[in-house]
Amino acid sequence: MIVYNLHGQRVAEIGPRGAPLESERDATELIAEAISSDAGFVAIPAERLSHDFFQLNSRKAGEFIQKFVNYRLRLAILGDISAHVESSEPLAAFVRESNRGKSVWFVRDSDELHARLAPAK
Repeated sequence: MIVYNLHGQRVAEIGPRGAPLESERDATELIAEAISSDAGFVAIPAERLSHDFFQLNSRKAGEFIQKFVNYRLRLAILGDISAHVESSEPLAAFVRESNRGKSVWFVRDSDELHARLAPAK
């Protein structure tokens, strides 16, 4: 995990290598690390999330994301998830609704995250 400041936000970004993340316990461990680093935003590469995470009927995404919401930590999933979205209308709807809010975003890359966190001009 690397922690940096981005447009006034302290971001904890998880590395792309490591075991798949999917459980509430995985979320709790990331939250503890983020809080200890004073981060208010956690960025996770999509490739670190298990395949089941993107299958909404598995409930993995809901349980994982709910932990972040409960601790009032913002979350960004970084990466191309188009294959998952194209194969699931419920996931596509979930991503659209998430991206309209401020708590959970699905973004293509760190450049898009930077742009979304940038102050409005």
